[in-house]
Amino acid sequence: MSIKIRVEGVSKIFGPDPQAAMAKVRAGMGKARLLEETGLVLGLKDITLDIPAGEIFVIMGLSGSGKSTLIRHFNRLIEPTAGRIVVDGEDILAYPEPRLRDFRRRKIAMVFQRFALLPHRTVLENVMYGLRLDGVPKAESRARAEEQITLVGLAGFEGRYPEQLSGGMQQRVGLARALATNADILLMDEAFSALDPLIRHDMQLQLKDLQARLHKTIVFITHDLDEALLIGDGIAILKDGELRQCGRGAEILANPTDDYVARFVRDVNRARVLTCGPLAEAGEPPPPGAPELAAEESVEHAFPLFAGGADVLAIRGADGMIAGGLTMRRAMQALAQG
Repeated sequence: MSIKIRVEGVSKIFGPDPQAAMAKVRAGMGKARLLEETGLVLGLKDITLDIPAGEIFVIMGLSGSGKSTLIRHFNRLIEPTAGRIVVDGEDILAYPEPRLRDFRRRKIAMVFQRFALLPHRTVLENVMYGLRLDGVPKAESRARAEEQITLVGLAGFEGRYPEQLSGGMQQRVGLARALATNADILLMDEAFSALDPLIRHDMQLQLKDLQARLHKTIVFITHDLDEALLIGDGIAILKDGELRQCGRGAEILANPTDDYVARFVRDVNRARVLTCGPLAEAGEPPPPGAPELAAEESVEHAFPLFAGGADVLAIRGADGMIAGGLTMRRAMQALAQG
């Protein structure tokens, strides 16, 4: 597993003379006390984490946790008070201005919460806009834009204006615009939070489908743990600018590091997170003709099959072999133990 983005001891303090305040933070002063004594705001405190290439990595937390501050370090919209940001082995904090502009244009793209579409331009023109600013010839810009518009399911809407589109469709335009740059990394800051629940779920599923085909490195910000567990390969949970836990969704659910994380995950739909593979029992062979599920499918996918009358499901592993059988009793035990 190669690392795309490495965050090394990143801290951010907002206000005058942050370096002087940094000494207080290193001595153990927390966010609330720093604000009370100095008037400065601790945005991030000593964040260290690795983001693997080709995965959706979710950074989550409540308002004020530092998640949006952190993601803006990855394209240097915010400069850290301390620490390093390393992308593909290069410290991007050392980039001079021309190199930074090239990095932002070609390596990394951002999808915004509020769509940020130009209202006087069509869907096609919005998706082409960044390419044209970057000097890409018009014919090539158009071809690349049309390809991404089709990819996000908006073929036929190229000539429409943003006001003629639903919220979900506008967000797809924003996603197509980011994809058109061919950037390796997509930053998505609360990209779906302004959408209605049904549209939001559709966009989550579409993002997963796109990722299965494109294999980008996607950093996704959310305050919704169910969303994080649905789309994220890895999850980092922040609180008051500090990293409380980082890992796979199932790991965090099974072993929360502290009371805060435990409260965060308490009401999660565990059936959407737990997968069938670890629950398959080799000593419970499925009968001939039993319905099959892939080992990586969630337990949630097993319920309709049980409801249809199946007593045992055949769980097929990544090697193509049947790993064992999954019974309703075993599935419910796993959920109850969680």
